[in-house]
Amino acid sequence: MFEKISALIGRMAECGAKRFYAKRLAPNDNSKNQIYLGGDFSALNIIPHQGIYTDNEEVAGSKRNRAKARILFSWVDEEGLYEAPNAQLILYPKYPEVRMSGFLKGCRNAPSNILNVRDEGRIMFLGVTDGGRVIGYAVDHEHPLAKELASWQALEELGVFLALPTSPGERSSKSQLLRKLKEIHNKLWIPSQKLGRDGKVHPYVARNGGGYTLEAELGIAPNGYAEPDFLGWEIKQFGVRDFRGYLPKGPVTLMTPEPSGGIYKDLGVPAFMNLYGYQDKNGVPDRLNFGGIYSFDKLPHKDTGLRLAMLGYDLESGTISDIDGGLALLSKAGEVAALWRFSSIMDHWNRKHAQAAYIPSMFRKGPPAYAFGAKVLLCEKTDFNLFLGAVASGAIYYDPAIKIEQMSSQTPKTKRRSQFRVKHQNLPLLYKKAEEIDLMTLED
Repeated sequence: MFEKISALIGRMAECGAKRFYAKRLAPNDNSKNQIYLGGDFSALNIIPHQGIYTDNEEVAGSKRNRAKARILFSWVDEEGLYEAPNAQLILYPKYPEVRMSGFLKGCRNAPSNILNVRDEGRIMFLGVTDGGRVIGYAVDHEHPLAKELASWQALEELGVFLALPTSPGERSSKSQLLRKLKEIHNKLWIPSQKLGRDGKVHPYVARNGGGYTLEAELGIAPNGYAEPDFLGWEIKQFGVRDFRGYLPKGPVTLMTPEPSGGIYKDLGVPAFMNLYGYQDKNGVPDRLNFGGIYSFDKLPHKDTGLRLAMLGYDLESGTISDIDGGLALLSKAGEVAALWRFSSIMDHWNRKHAQAAYIPSMFRKGPPAYAFGAKVLLCEKTDFNLFLGAVASGAIYYDPAIKIEQMSSQTPKTKRRSQFRVKHQNLPLLYKKAEEIDLMTLED
């Protein structure tokens, strides 16, 4: 039995965990009623999952409007890890809320004696690995770990979870990030660079090196995980002309997901472009473009005839009414030209944007170098319904840059970029907490 939280964290760290949380369990948090993870979708910010899919199960002749996501979950003790193969998240969009189920079924050495009852004071501890695995440990109210947790002060609250430091007195992830950004700011001009998979810094000469340079300074190498960049924070730099007015050169690109439905997905990009693309306006022959600004509930675009709609979204309540719906480009005849299903876009948003830092940068030519400003915007506690609300208000818009060249050939060449963007001043609409911090006021 673990006698100290530090011992449990150490054991979870041996299994690869990098971030640690605790949840105080209510009486209804049990195997029968599932474990409640919050009255929004913010739990998806904490618990990595294997993709959201629609549950088409019918009960009493009607389809359940919910989605599920499998999680790689294991219980831990001093001896080993025990996989819970049926663990999953269940999303109820109409409420909205998220619950966890299946965490005992099919698992040997699971803490059934803790999670089959309704006792007060129980605690579930979680460790999360960079590879997307969740490691759990549960105790009752008399356990030494429950008593120790009750004595801890000023723990950071993330929805229904408490963020646990890996050691007493450890700085929070926010504090660590800010101090690292201050170090980077104080370096002034940094040669354009990119951190390779080999862990070494390599020169980078292309014009889009600002993000790579900042990531290299933070020790962030390209990887295959769709997870936040630095200690749970998504890092976004944006170009400015100077550090006095901090006026961004352009809007912020939030994400670039490919459509998951509609003609674009079902028939392919060439068919989509033949229907809705337009001849290159600079006279480039044998080329079709698809661009423009698409904001919710606006008239169809004059060049493409398409408009941005939200299918299965209740504007009055601000909630999803049909999980199979999504953001859609509709033709004048009502055809779905392209569709971003709620399940796919929710998956990306909550996983990557739970906590985000926006850092201004300036570029200097020959040899290319970047400097990073002292005033940064930290945004925390997002939720997918905030994203959808920003789309409904017009703050987030679709700004594609798609082209297809050599249309008449046997091998036409396509370039795809489906961008959802927002003006920098509207970023706080997407989070419950947003603050501008001057790095130079931080104590060393």
